Amino acid sequence: MTANLTNQSHFDAIIIGGGACGLTCAVQAGFLGKRTLILEKNDRVGAKILISGGGRCNYTNLYTTHKQFISQNEHFSRSALSQWTVDDTISFFETYGIEGQEKTLGQLFPVTNKAKDIVNVFTNLCRDLDQEIWCDTEVISVDRATGGFSVSISRNERKETLYAPKIVIASGGLPVQKLGASDFGLRMARKFGLKVTETSPALVPLTITGKDQQWYQQLSGNSMFCRVWNDRVSFEENILFTHWGLSGPAILQISSYWKPGEYIYIDLLPGKKITELITLEREANGKRMLLNYLSSLFTRKFAEALSDHLPVDKNLASLSKTDMEIINNLIHQFKVKPAGTKGYDKAEVMTGGVDTNELSSKTLEAKKIPGLFFGGECVDVTGWLGGYNFQWAWASGFVIAQNL
Repeated sequence: MTANLTNQSHFDAIIIGGGACGLTCAVQAGFLGKRTLILEKNDRVGAKILISGGGRCNYTNLYTTHKQFISQNEHFSRSALSQWTVDDTISFFETYGIEGQEKTLGQLFPVTNKAKDIVNVFTNLCRDLDQEIWCDTEVISVDRATGGFSVSISRNERKETLYAPKIVIASGGLPVQKLGASDFGLRMARKFGLKVTETSPALVPLTITGKDQQWYQQLSGNSMFCRVWNDRVSFEENILFTHWGLSGPAILQISSYWKPGEYIYIDLLPGKKITELITLEREANGKRMLLNYLSSLFTRKFAEALSDHLPVDKNLASLSKTDMEIINNLIHQFKVKPAGTKGYDKAEVMTGGVDTNELSSKTLEAKKIPGLFFGGECVDVTGWLGGYNFQWAWASGFVIAQNL
């Protein structure tokens, strides 16, 4: 697609970023008869969509409310999520041939299990609605100009300056650099005098170092259903031991709420009481060794690893009250002090971003800079694992389009 942009009065907006939010914004603007230009630094749009869910794309969650989002203003996402609901997402994709199938915890995937089908919906609609897409285009800067904004770009080894009355910054966050992630949206917000809340990797594996590292390494590959919590939140899903520490859905979830220096706690048998289970087994077979019994509840490898902490060489009948307390505390309140995270390149999203106090919750327009909009991941709205971040991206793209 090409266009002569020396006079851009025929474009209602330039959208910076061809991800979930930017693509939605272009399509929804097209439905309203508005013309947009998407500028994307990668060689194709939808890079994060294509790798999400292992290439299957968990594109929404049936249980979405504002409560599954982390933000300094917990109510900020309410307006956008009410203007574009989960039902709207489902209906939109069904209209263009994407049937959803629910997996665990309300997660919705295409029945084809192909993320590229999601991206194709948008690229086809952009073509049909005459929305322009320029890939391999780096945006250098955005500035105010007469009647709107100027956008300095580098494309095909030459620099150009484009003009538009409105600008949408949907350039994503800091994860993942190989997919084109950058701090562009945050830099532009600061340039225009908008506050940015502190960012950190989220939905990211946690690392263990020091004297405990080897203990975790020996369990690499072991996965189990657990409850993981801190003093702010709790999640029940699988955890995965790795050679660097801990991962798996429950760990990714808690990572968004973890701060350096804090502990997290793991209930290795959620919904059960280990002391009651041992008491019942002791009555039936008191001579059974604790190690053998634990091997019936966990993998043998994990049970053997617990020998560092529990009297596994005793039989059940000989366990003292103190032994039972130690077992109970370890199984139901396994204490972990992570050293850190695997960083932005292993994170699915980030917390923090453009301060929500700087934006209208109804339009996502910057209060101080009329015509400048921020959507998607660069805003201080971070969803849980399981399709919530896509729902925010679709919703924020829709809301912005209504106000271009």
